[in-house]
Amino acid sequence: MAEVSAALVKELREKTGAGMMDCKKALDESKGNLEEAIEFLRKKGLAAAAKKAGRIAAEGSVVAFCDGKIGVILEVNSETDFVAKNDTFVGYANEMAELIAASKPADVDAFMSVKTKGGETVEEYLNTMTAKIGEKLSLRRFVCVEGGTLATYIHGAGKIGVVVKLEGGDEALAKDLCLHIAASNPKYLDSSFVDKDFVAKEEEIFAAKLKEQGKPDNMIPNIVKGQVAKLLKEVCLVSQPFVKDPDTTIEKLLASKGAKIVSYTRFELGEGIEKKQENFVEEVMKQIKN
Repeated sequence: MAEVSAALVKELREKTGAGMMDCKKALDESKGNLEEAIEFLRKKGLAAAAKKAGRIAAEGSVVAFCDGKIGVILEVNSETDFVAKNDTFVGYANEMAELIAASKPADVDAFMSVKTKGGETVEEYLNTMTAKIGEKLSLRRFVCVEGGTLATYIHGAGKIGVVVKLEGGDEALAKDLCLHIAASNPKYLDSSFVDKDFVAKEEEIFAAKLKEQGKPDNMIPNIVKGQVAKLLKEVCLVSQPFVKDPDTTIEKLLASKGAKIVSYTRFELGEGIEKKQENFVEEVMKQIKN
């Protein structure tokens, strides 16, 4: 069996909060597969829910544009956080969000051929800005929404961006929902959107955990049913307690305002992107030698 690296053990510890030896054992059992190791730990009751699995792993910023008729959130990536705070970078990202609202491209590939105010295509302009700033920039993804009652929200200096479209309600409500979604990160709008594979996997994990705890086999199905029902209330937006008033669910809030959520999108900067591991000491030594 191949030796599991200390870096992988450290990453699993950060993602799950489990002990070092438990992480080592989980990685040995899963032959170094991180996701399988997380699942192994959860089944043993040693990891709550891999809460840190979606931690930020890239630099840049999420920006927004909304004029009441169209709402846009856009993620622009850079190599360093230093550049992401640069006024030139921020101005460029906001300019691109506004251009998306004006041109309404189908996707990033289509957006690349759109003409900018300067006459360049977006792709040409991206290359120009990359050369000017001195780091590789990337227009990673965007969402463009029209009609209804719209609002956008940016949290944490571009770390999280949300856009919400309502039927009915008003901008203040849409803004409150954006704030709630940024904070609570719901996985689904309501139970009708829940992925069956997600439920099946959680049932399997709950059952394995209960078995590990020594629960009688005949009791496990009913306990699992209750735990899944509780989980769905936590991951579905409409059943979550409203962050500004925990005594009211989002469903009740919407009903009181005569509103319905048509769609929402939440971007978290760098989610799903692996960040290059830098060794600062080695980098400095290289510069000294050169």
